[in-house]
Amino acid sequence: MATLHDLKFPYDRGAMVKRTRENPGWLHFGAGNIFRAFPCALCERMLQSGAYDRGVIAAEGFDGEIIEKIYAPYDNVSLLVTLHGDGHVEKSPIGSVAEAIYVADGMERLREIFASESLQLISFTITEKGYAIPKAIRDLDYAPADAGSFMGQLTYLLSCRYESGAHPITLLSMDNCSGNGDKLRAAVMAYANGWIERGALSKGFGEWLTDEGSVAFPCSMIDKITPRPDARVAKLLNDEGFTDTETVVTAKSTYIAPFVNAEAPQYLVVEDKFPAGRPPLETVGVIFTDRETVAKTERMKVSTCLNPLHTSLAVYGCLLGFSLISDEMKDADLCRLVNRLGYVEGLPVVTDPGIISPRDFIDEVVNVRLPNPFMPDSPQRIATDTSQKLGVRFGQTVKEYMARGLDMDALVAVPLVYACWCRYLLAVDDEGKPFVPSTDPLLAECQAHLAGVKLGDALTQSEAESILRPILSDERIFAYDVTKTPLFARAAGFFAQMVSAAGAVRRSLSAIK
Repeated sequence: MATLHDLKFPYDRGAMVKRTRENPGWLHFGAGNIFRAFPCALCERMLQSGAYDRGVIAAEGFDGEIIEKIYAPYDNVSLLVTLHGDGHVEKSPIGSVAEAIYVADGMERLREIFASESLQLISFTITEKGYAIPKAIRDLDYAPADAGSFMGQLTYLLSCRYESGAHPITLLSMDNCSGNGDKLRAAVMAYANGWIERGALSKGFGEWLTDEGSVAFPCSMIDKITPRPDARVAKLLNDEGFTDTETVVTAKSTYIAPFVNAEAPQYLVVEDKFPAGRPPLETVGVIFTDRETVAKTERMKVSTCLNPLHTSLAVYGCLLGFSLISDEMKDADLCRLVNRLGYVEGLPVVTDPGIISPRDFIDEVVNVRLPNPFMPDSPQRIATDTSQKLGVRFGQTVKEYMARGLDMDALVAVPLVYACWCRYLLAVDDEGKPFVPSTDPLLAECQAHLAGVKLGDALTQSEAESILRPILSDERIFAYDVTKTPLFARAAGFFAQMVSAAGAVRRSLSAIK
């Protein structure tokens, strides 16, 4: 029977680990599934081709069980299982993680790494909510070394790099959100400026952080669907004699296993700002370009060609009893929804980056990626943190319609999804059965606005508008005030329909022609 410890690599892994620990070049925060399936796999390919002689150091700031139960027992080795649409399964050993650190337990080692002149790149997959800046930053009341939040700890570690020689560095967000580099910079600067004002950090540190020749925060567009580890994939591996397949569900609700399953298509477009140099990622398909092109590519994907379709399938799928995105794409009503959302409402205002065709991209999404029956991706996973996604995934399209003076009556799918998400917040599916909503930082707050609403209520238009006004006017969620647009009445009307009776969520899809 094979295990991760039996996997072989075409390079001297022991020597690679030693080299990386002594002279680290790439540190990554966020040691979950997307990291292992994409950045980590890119590093593996560079190692195997001989283009790079060091691995990546993984650090996890949120969930220590990932390091304890998935990395440590297997010497940081994992197995990537790529699921192709034709049923072909590709298995790739991943040994490029040279070291794995839980931030709360590893600050001393992280200080050493940050002080290393050899360090060129610090990258991140910490999810959209990881960049949120609290209104009151409690860490500022403490010394930087005592910071409890991840962004506070990161800022402190950067100050250690400054004090150790002010070596240049790039901080690259690989998270799936608009202007990810700007969000990372804003979060770091919020902590840095707060501590500088209190005299806890030097003004020189602030000047170093804002010098683009010393510290860069490039933007990126990343795209690869990486579902939770799937039982069918585990069985396939077990049937082939591979035993390290047990999925761990941590106390913080992270689903992770010694293997990671993912689709084959992947894109990573990066603003080429690396004052300390960088690993040769262009040799493994990463596209380096200017900031404007990255922004256009990201906007094309996140605001039009993939993410809005994913989110619409997520909220509808949870309410209609689906457990797989691919099964939703067999549903004629839901197919009409994603086709209208993408082709009819989105493409007319899509941003064309010039390096990837929006029409080709969305064709691949609708015809190849979402229907892939071998991809075990679930609407429940995609529904996580929806309040943090709606503004990026739908707000930009709406604002573009307003900016261009286009007919807002053309937007039907967008307010329908808004209404569906509000209906989702009731935590009762279309048959009247309770379900547990996916985690979301604004879940309780939004649900409180719907207190007293129940399935079977006969709401008038004005009643629905009154109920939804506090939610739909929240620009934190939608990136604009929905109540000041014609979409408000439309969304409220759809919501009133959806709560009227069991089966009404399904019937709401008749609005899509």
